[in-house]
Amino acid sequence: MDSTHLLGYLGALVVGLVLGLIGGGGSILTVPLLVYLLGYNPVTATAYSLFVVGTSSMVGTYQKHKKKLVDFKIGLAFSFPSFLAVYLSRRFLVPNIPEELLKSGDYVFTKDMAIMVFFSIIMLLASISMTRRSSKNRLNQEKQTYSKTFIQGLVIGTITGIIGAGGGFLYVPALVLWANIPMKKAVGTSLVIITINSLIGFIGDVQTLEIEWTFLLTFTIISILGIVIGIFISKFISGERLKKGFGYFTLLMAFYILYKEIS
Repeated sequence: MDSTHLLGYLGALVVGLVLGLIGGGGSILTVPLLVYLLGYNPVTATAYSLFVVGTSSMVGTYQKHKKKLVDFKIGLAFSFPSFLAVYLSRRFLVPNIPEELLKSGDYVFTKDMAIMVFFSIIMLLASISMTRRSSKNRLNQEKQTYSKTFIQGLVIGTITGIIGAGGGFLYVPALVLWANIPMKKAVGTSLVIITINSLIGFIGDVQTLEIEWTFLLTFTIISILGIVIGIFISKFISGERLKKGFGYFTLLMAFYILYKEIS
């Protein structure tokens, strides 16, 4: 095993630790790690991220369920439009994006660059979500109609399908708004959606990409080990402070990706 892969597996452990400590942010580390450290192209990296995040979220769902912080009925209802969008975007949209999107003289804006720029924009939104102060009075008294939720599911599913992210920072507010459930339960319920969406989205990739199963399974197992360690450590660390710190780290990563791709 060369030093690059060793660093990659160490990164997998960090991905799991982050998921275990703050319950999200796995894809924010996974995609840049696979692209910039291990040299995978963004399409393959986002596919692998879906598998890692989906499998890891399954472990997280089990942990939250033991604490009675998961509403499976609501999670499955929200999952339907979302996983349709994730699957269709991975199966048909991403493979059919042209390799060259813009050309001006010697400058070529490629599909891979577009995916990473879009990913960095979503990271910026995630960092805002993680660093702003939480409010206990955000619950809406009236649930929105399911037709509105269906459209939200399609939009969020398409976004997460393109960037290979779990999308917890998008699903949680939607669940709070639509289902009128407490924030902690919304976080646990979002893991159900993330698990289903990510793994079904990955199925779309299996049909269009050649998967390095040995590497992917090893990376995922190490990430799950990191989750177990992270969940244990989280008992001794302030989750809110940790989340805010990771939010600022995410902000720096977003600007780094924009710099790398645009320059």
